[in-house]
Amino acid sequence: MMETTPLNIPPKSSGYAHMQTLRVLFRSALIGAALLAASASHAALDVGRAKALLSQNACLGCHAVESRVVGPAYKDVAAKYKGGNPVVLGARIKSGGAGKWGEIAMPPQAQLSDADARILAAWILAGCPDQ
Repeated sequence: MMETTPLNIPPKSSGYAHMQTLRVLFRSALIGAALLAASASHAALDVGRAKALLSQNACLGCHAVESRVVGPAYKDVAAKYKGGNPVVLGARIKSGGAGKWGEIAMPPQAQLSDADARILAAWILAGCPDQ
């Protein structure tokens, strides 16, 4: 009986070439999955929707991208929470609060859906891109 590999493919035969092909395909699939994940995370950032939410919810009455108004600049928030989770920051946007940026409290933004709060948070954490 012929010696076999764990996949019952005889070594150094056409099966061996088949194993090499499978290895190449597997590596290609891993690279493809990594690229897909990277593009999906980038595509998840909906800049247009974030900007619309800023206007619809009067966020810009208290915040600006580059400078402090009543509340902190969005760029400062992005720097403070760099690498943060949009779900966590989105929950803070919805609940409001005081003490993190001074004595003036941010009112709760309970009218925002969880999804919209995450969109705003992801946009802020990404550094407030224009596009």
